Amino acid sequence: MNTNTSASAAHHQPLAERLRPRTLGEVIGQQHILGPGKPLRLAFESGRPHSCILWGPPGVGKTTIARLMAEAFDAQFIAISAVLGGVKEIREAVQLAEGARDGLVPQRTIVFVDEVHRFNKSQQDAFLPHVESGLFTFVGATTENPSFEVNSALLSRATVYVLHSLTDEDLQQIVARAQAEQALPAIENEALQRLIAYADGDARRLLNTLETLSLTAAQAGVERIDDAWLLNVLGQQVRRYDKGGEQFYDTISALHKSVRGSDPDAALYWLVRMLDGGADPKYLARRIIRMAWEDIGLADPRAMQITNEAAQTYERLGSPEGELALAQAVIYLAVAPKSNAGYAAYNKARAFVKGDATRPVPLHLRNAPTKLMKQLDYGRGYRYAHDEERGFAAGESYLPDGMAPPGFYQPVPRGLEIKIGQKLDELRARNAAAASADDVPPGDPA
Repeated sequence: MNTNTSASAAHHQPLAERLRPRTLGEVIGQQHILGPGKPLRLAFESGRPHSCILWGPPGVGKTTIARLMAEAFDAQFIAISAVLGGVKEIREAVQLAEGARDGLVPQRTIVFVDEVHRFNKSQQDAFLPHVESGLFTFVGATTENPSFEVNSALLSRATVYVLHSLTDEDLQQIVARAQAEQALPAIENEALQRLIAYADGDARRLLNTLETLSLTAAQAGVERIDDAWLLNVLGQQVRRYDKGGEQFYDTISALHKSVRGSDPDAALYWLVRMLDGGADPKYLARRIIRMAWEDIGLADPRAMQITNEAAQTYERLGSPEGELALAQAVIYLAVAPKSNAGYAAYNKARAFVKGDATRPVPLHLRNAPTKLMKQLDYGRGYRYAHDEERGFAAGESYLPDGMAPPGFYQPVPRGLEIKIGQKLDELRARNAAAASADDVPPGDPA
């Protein structure tokens, strides 16, 4: 092999690839599974590979860990991208694994499937017989919850390891390593903090941005990167606020309060500010759903449906197309009638239960699946509402004995809650009339 050619090829590799850890000790972060005595470290030290799924956000070391497993176990490493590959690639991996197993010097095989959640059920099932036979060790990587995205049969045969976003301290170590090994320019602290905030726990994003800065600085003759130069060079890439800091939470607060205040223009402005600032749209989708439940509630139940559908739309389309769904959901929330009655009622109920004794369930409300329970009067006297006039058992009590009606839920006179309030007033009047009738002595006129 021509070493000059090899050195040249290595030089042209992306910085993230050149700095990829070559040993377990070089891995930064994930010490909850890779530290001494931790589960994945013990698996490495056992000398016996096992199938697993690495679940975590982008740029936290899933591919690196899989490669290190292959090196630790002296195994053939086969990588498949579930985005680009299919059954053909799976068959080729099986053939290569069989060749390694049956060679003059038998070798283990690790098949690494990146974005495994992108494979459909039949593609995932194709791995099962080979995992069970021990032909190869399966390692999947996913950014999505494997409970929902990976077939239960495959999931039951693999240990799930949860990887976390890298901390600011982890990212600072990576920058220091990059500067030490690649002779990168010095970075002033303010610029470094902005760069780390932009990376948002993603080492790959950090190193790719750092490489762009290094190349540009070399061309411009810049030996020290300050915050102003960083913003001038990267512009829209490095955003205007710290995504983990005070300004981030101030901005999401402004979005929430604009929705609550029924100002669609302001709500849309703050949403776009956050999207332009690099906020994770999935995080925004979760916050928007929360707004629907907290501030619109039963005044307009469609709000919950629309926000959930907007989140699902973003999941399917991604950026930037899916962001339109989030924007329209925010507009809808802003113009919808507002009610925090359900939110307030829930908080009141929680506070009441926390400070109250454990009250027994009244006998007439208890379940009576056995003969003994029926003999003990479980369920006796319960009135089946569907058999009552207009589907309501007037005068029936559903609270513990001796507990006064707490009045947790007080619907507001807006939206659908106007009708809900009227309905509750009617039912309470019927309850009161039934109670009055029960108080009349036998033989007296009602």
